[in-house]
Amino acid sequence: MADIREGAPCWADVTLPDVEEGKRFYGQLFGWTFDRAADEFGGYAQAYADGAAVAALAPQMPGQGAIAPAAWNLYLASEDVPAAADRVRAAGGDVLVEPMLVGDFGSMLVARDPGGVVFGVWEPGTHEGFARRFEPGAYAWAEVYTRDGAAADAFFSEVFPFEPIAVEGPPSVDYALWQLDGGPALGRYRFPPDAPADIAAHIEVFFGVGDCDAAVATARGLGGRLIDGPMDSPYGRYAAVADSQGANFMVIDLETTTAEPPGDS
Repeated sequence: MADIREGAPCWADVTLPDVEEGKRFYGQLFGWTFDRAADEFGGYAQAYADGAAVAALAPQMPGQGAIAPAAWNLYLASEDVPAAADRVRAAGGDVLVEPMLVGDFGSMLVARDPGGVVFGVWEPGTHEGFARRFEPGAYAWAEVYTRDGAAADAFFSEVFPFEPIAVEGPPSVDYALWQLDGGPALGRYRFPPDAPADIAAHIEVFFGVGDCDAAVATARGLGGRLIDGPMDSPYGRYAAVADSQGANFMVIDLETTTAEPPGDS
């Protein structure tokens, strides 16, 4: 069931130059099926795992590929999208797509924080968001990657009711959990100083798989690319991959864990 608390990750979609190719790739990787792309919503195609809505594929608009590459987008829940837009601006962010109704499904906006992180906001109507989470083929986690961790903590906790909690670890790693109601909702990772300058701030979306190594092999066989990993962690074995059109995402086997999670500070 979707988590529709203010600020909770509630939906994800990927913008692609070729939606049919996306269906081939993700259908074989995750076993997703797809509804018929709706012309009235620009060819937006919803993805299902065993009949439950888990994500969607959206076509790039003409000319969009030149300024925005294929990418996964995360939406955070809100009870009032126009009010969220006001908070984004007050906190120093930009509203890229103004609040708009999407039929009777809900309302949305797209925004950018001062560090360049693009995210969506979704106010549910008939479409509440993820019908499944934390299992193979479904949303599992997301992390904000930024060059200024403190600024991201401040911005997002002003727009949403997040409580940023620093996670203990090596001095070179700056990682925080953004909590809602005392539980983790999102991760935030600050790029190290020597990170390549051409890596833009962004949100990484994680999808559950039954076997991380097998999922990586399948993705590569479908024309995708391994970016990093697989790696073990206290939260699961995971890898960063790109699909056959260049959209980056993470796969994680939540059952294969090592050691205990680090403490909060």
